[in-house]
Amino acid sequence: MEKKELQYIHLIAVGGSIMHNLALALHDKRLMVTGSDDEIFEPAKSRLAAAGLLPEKEGWFPEKINAGLDAVILGMHARPDNPELKRAQELNIPIYSFPEFIYEQSRDKQRIVIGGSHGKTSITSIIMHVLQHVGRKFDYAVGAQLEGFDRMVKLTDDAPIIIIEGDEYLSDPIKRIPKFHLYHHHIAVISGISWDHINVFPDPEMYREQFRIFAEMTPKAGTLIYNQDDEQVQLVAVPRNPADIAYVGYSVHDHSIRNGKTILHTKKDGDVEIPLFGEHNLRNISAAKEVCKQIGVKAHDFYEALQTFKGAAKRLEKIGESGDSIVFRDFAHAPSKVKATTKAVKSQYPQRELVAVLELHTFSSLNRNFLPQYAGALDKADEAIVYFNPKTVEHKKMEMLTEAELKEAFANPKLQVYTDAEALEQHLTNRSWKNANLLLMSSGNYNNMNLEALTKAVL
Repeated sequence: MEKKELQYIHLIAVGGSIMHNLALALHDKRLMVTGSDDEIFEPAKSRLAAAGLLPEKEGWFPEKINAGLDAVILGMHARPDNPELKRAQELNIPIYSFPEFIYEQSRDKQRIVIGGSHGKTSITSIIMHVLQHVGRKFDYAVGAQLEGFDRMVKLTDDAPIIIIEGDEYLSDPIKRIPKFHLYHHHIAVISGISWDHINVFPDPEMYREQFRIFAEMTPKAGTLIYNQDDEQVQLVAVPRNPADIAYVGYSVHDHSIRNGKTILHTKKDGDVEIPLFGEHNLRNISAAKEVCKQIGVKAHDFYEALQTFKGAAKRLEKIGESGDSIVFRDFAHAPSKVKATTKAVKSQYPQRELVAVLELHTFSSLNRNFLPQYAGALDKADEAIVYFNPKTVEHKKMEMLTEAELKEAFANPKLQVYTDAEALEQHLTNRSWKNANLLLMSSGNYNNMNLEALTKAVL
């Protein structure tokens, strides 16, 4: 089916983070868009409402699916027995997962897909920031709200390239194929491999296999850019046909830290001070630079753009600062991310005490069999705290964790464990913050804790 034919599209599970952005992007293209979901939260609710796309009622309505539809896009949060999905199947309406649809809409573009267990969003957002800075036309699909971009998805007819954050998680509830296998990249990045999503990939080998498949999908005359310091990546990114494919390894960008500021050392542009910090981000910068080089961005322009890049939302985001204290928020939840983020803040401010708070919120992080992956992850913190909400454990129908188990799993006898968000907030508010930084790591929200009020109290 030609992409030009798609005029009337319905999204099942339109309230999702990326799905509502796709709905808005299609609306921007002046297509007819409808959607359904059984629950829609902010900011999706307000954004869909402003565009006139918010469903009248929450729930599933098979009557919305009619023969006039050109396509149905199925979100990952819908169930395989969804009544709207069943109706679309009965009517033989083309059904796409999010990645399949993005591919259909970008068949005529150069597709650049950023994969990896960690760093995907940061690398993608650096590339987008640089391309915007140099005035290049490009489409994109990224998993976070970025400063300078009002959407997480952009699809146009005239942009020659598309930058895609390629998630290894499943594409939809019926095909269950990793998203990044469905974009059919020309240029790929693998930023690192660290076992995650235990509910889908029950062992590390099965998880790593998804990246091997991704690497081997690189076409003739394509490029595979990979983290050469990661042993797991080396196992999947071994040059097999270097005559056909360009293999480009990258490492930590040459740099130094002076008075809490990161300075990049470059060949032609001298020393360049940047707002980003942390070894993981210095790798992300190297990956983004290699991608930009492949698509014709000059090194000078890359470094110039980097000086105004503040980072993606919830990626070492500074949410408050006083003379001798900073409060950071980070999306980190997987073990490798937690370790890298904790190390980054301590290395940047070695003279300050670091209080690191991690919320266990995902299926993997609350899984007893996966927990030992966190061994040593919080060791760089002077005070290490783990919080989880017992209701989340019950909701996910999992076994309750004990304080002793967590201390053993993190290999940290000094680890403090909280299961009450109010008690945690009280502890953080009452302690001294003289010459100390607070790092909050979570993909959740600490049981709706008011982080703005906490930040004010700390500072």
